[in-house]
Amino acid sequence: MKLDIKNSNEYYINNKRPFIQNNINGSIIEVCFEFAYNMVFGDGHHRDHRSGGQYSRKKGELFANTFQGKIAEFVTYNELINLGFTELESPDTGVYGKGVWDDTDLVYKQKKINIKSAAFFSNLLLLEKKDWNTKGEYIPNIHNSSSEQYDYFLMVRIKPDIKNVLQKEKLFYSNEIDKNILKKIIFNESWFYDFGGVCSLATIKHIINKNYFLPQNSMLNGKIKMDADNFYIQCGDLRDFNFFTSILKKL
Repeated sequence: MKLDIKNSNEYYINNKRPFIQNNINGSIIEVCFEFAYNMVFGDGHHRDHRSGGQYSRKKGELFANTFQGKIAEFVTYNELINLGFTELESPDTGVYGKGVWDDTDLVYKQKKINIKSAAFFSNLLLLEKKDWNTKGEYIPNIHNSSSEQYDYFLMVRIKPDIKNVLQKEKLFYSNEIDKNILKKIIFNESWFYDFGGVCSLATIKHIINKNYFLPQNSMLNGKIKMDADNFYIQCGDLRDFNFFTSILKKL
């Protein structure tokens, strides 16, 4: 499960899972665009620093993260609904101010599902180290007196890489972006997803207690500098989506 380490500060992935693309419906892109834009440029609130991070994120980056994350929730929701999991609660699209947030991505029969989004080429499920304790509890939720633990962690990968799309247009590091311009850029792309894998809370506790983490300032694959300490699981070590649905069917 561990990454290969070279020169003490370089970490390399050794257990990948190929990206198998599935189309994303335009109606999902529409809903997620409106949500992300309102959260970042409207009445919503996002932390401009990652937990333990070193730099302040611009609104272009916050939009990219929010947009990608909400897409991941909706494609998972739609896939599960289509498979007959009709008791699934739909993703929250409420726009919240500072100090208030949606503490669970999806819930099925009281089982809480944490959905982690990533670019299509990613092969690590990452958890910011300062956000998690040794019980696998999400610390910000504890401080907010809400749900502390998730039962399952699902990684969803999105293509194209929204970060790269906005960087090409010189908008990723912007704080002011015209909505119509941004919307045109988003809808000029064809969007795809796949499920990078899933694990249970027990696996999360295992990697936390075994201290599987990428240190701040370390280099992933020799080229990506880590902004903060992150626990990790390689995609090749996660169970596939069919295994996940087989568990849900038994609930």
